[in-house]
Amino acid sequence: MSRTLLLPLLSLLLAACADGTPPFGEGNAVYFWRTSLTLDSTERSFLQQHHIGRFYCRYFDVVMGADGEPVPNATLRIDGTADLPAVVVSIIPTVYITEDCMHQPHDSLAVRLVRRIAQMNETHGIRGVSELQVDCDYTLRSRQTYYDFLQQVRSEAARQGWSLSATIRLHQLSMAAPPVDYGVLMLYNTGNPNRFQERRSADGRLLEEGKNPILDLRDVQPYLRYLADYPLPLAAAYPVFTWHRNISGVRLDHRADPTEVLRVKEAVSRRRKDLRRLILLYSLSTENIQQETPSHYETIFSH
Repeated sequence: MSRTLLLPLLSLLLAACADGTPPFGEGNAVYFWRTSLTLDSTERSFLQQHHIGRFYCRYFDVVMGADGEPVPNATLRIDGTADLPAVVVSIIPTVYITEDCMHQPHDSLAVRLVRRIAQMNETHGIRGVSELQVDCDYTLRSRQTYYDFLQQVRSEAARQGWSLSATIRLHQLSMAAPPVDYGVLMLYNTGNPNRFQERRSADGRLLEEGKNPILDLRDVQPYLRYLADYPLPLAAAYPVFTWHRNISGVRLDHRADPTEVLRVKEAVSRRRKDLRRLILLYSLSTENIQQETPSHYETIFSH
């Protein structure tokens, strides 16, 4: 079948899946984005209390090396998975790839990536893995190379018995969908961190209200029109973190506003029912957990 015929057919199949039961089912999930897989009692209790069944665990980053070839970086240290409570039934290895790695094709990168994940699983006794996720802030410049790479990863992952998912940023909704089984819509880091303060005229008139760069419904709204027709099943990821920044020696803390998170959840869920089925939080840590009450997390996770 020609490529020009295959792509429309794929879009139709994906659209049909998005209207029915998505491939990821339903449930609660978290991202784990640290360099050592260890949990304290607060984190373990959070996983149990909120029935977190899926654990999206960053295994390593892929960055451009000095020789112009992608290399692994900041590999997760795994001392064992005994800290994970029994409620966690799925570990999803997740790999972040910098966008410049996709400016041109790299031979065997997909093979090496899948092989490295499989080796980490085997070395550390991580069993039952059935999915791999790739995270990349791809642009129009890198999209085709990235999609070709994902197609190769998908083929290699299938040899391991794994499906493939990918993160989807808001600006990527306007592009064709990537060749994966489903996407996770990243509903955080939506704003410009350099335009968070309000602007006023010389006479004091308010010209622009300040926005929280972590999440603000006003930054999400321009992309809502793409949701209904986006031809890929989608889960939703919401922020639970504080962003620490230093500007000219002054420390600034941006915190995910719980009210804004719920407003965004309502706005996107009205347009896509599947965005209520699998809900992720970014990211698991005691510092993040203790920012809000258990009832707030229960509201976010409500389906």
